[in-house]
Amino acid sequence: MLVFMTAACQPGEEQRNNGVDQSRDFTEVAVDLESPWDIEHDEGSFFISEREGTIALVVDGQVERQSVETEREITQVGEGGLLGLKLHPDFSSNQQAYAYHTYEDGGRTMNRVVVLEYEGGRWIEQESLLEEIPGSNFHNGGRIAIGPDEKLYVTTGDAQEESLAQDQNSLAGKILRLELDGDIPEDNPEETSYMYSYGHRNPQGMTWNNDGEMFASEHGPTNHDEINLIEPGQNYGWPDIVGDDSKEGMQQPLFQTGNNTWAPSGITVYEDSIFVAALTGRALYSLDMDGQNSETEAEGFGRVRDVVEVDGSLYFITNNTDGRGNPEEQDDQLVMFRP
Repeated sequence: MLVFMTAACQPGEEQRNNGVDQSRDFTEVAVDLESPWDIEHDEGSFFISEREGTIALVVDGQVERQSVETEREITQVGEGGLLGLKLHPDFSSNQQAYAYHTYEDGGRTMNRVVVLEYEGGRWIEQESLLEEIPGSNFHNGGRIAIGPDEKLYVTTGDAQEESLAQDQNSLAGKILRLELDGDIPEDNPEETSYMYSYGHRNPQGMTWNNDGEMFASEHGPTNHDEINLIEPGQNYGWPDIVGDDSKEGMQQPLFQTGNNTWAPSGITVYEDSIFVAALTGRALYSLDMDGQNSETEAEGFGRVRDVVEVDGSLYFITNNTDGRGNPEEQDDQLVMFRP
């Protein structure tokens, strides 16, 4: 591993790998990732989904790129591809994980949630839990998480059809909640629906604090990106309200970026803060649990896609090789720092 100290820049100058706090040191854990999307960790190993349809295994700084074999071909189109990845709680014994990926069927772009099993250095689909989630070149959502209640949560985008976010019969523009075997939980807001919350544009991050409160990040239209406090059955307003707009029966965000653009993706809670990976913002930000006091924790790495906490350190991935960033040599990277 290469450990480097952040260096000061002249005013107005952006230096790659330059953190805001000049006393911090950052560690390159792995380099040469390919459009990474989601970070998972297990007993010293990192499993990182890559949009083109592979999973990068990172052990001691070395990257082994592993194939993913699914019943429906993974389609890497626009922002789609192999997106969310979540190891099963019993991964050490069953070697299984949940994945979210884009596919095409009959000329339509859609997304699905599947169970993968790790066998002999490759990942093989075991079963499909949910099919025909509306997809598009953009706004596919894609994050997968397991909540404190041991349920599977999935974010979906509006698939560039804004009205779907308000359509409670559509899987688009929602946060979905499933049993780990794919069944609909009996205590969902609607007993026959996977829908947990709705009115979302393109949510790409989920996390919980120690009190069990759930937070989600969401891309706004050009600006007004959001961090929301998620409550079951609630409507988060898209496309009827944005930013600090209000409308009866719709929830306002815990935090919104105003005229600034973050394009927030993965988020995680560490101690008393929510850490937010930002793509267009090209930084890692933090907020208080009440959505106040936003701070820049790291910048100069380019687009930041996901962040996780492992044993008191934060790990984030850059996402500069997806056609929207400005990749430098050995991009993309997995980086560690201590908040």
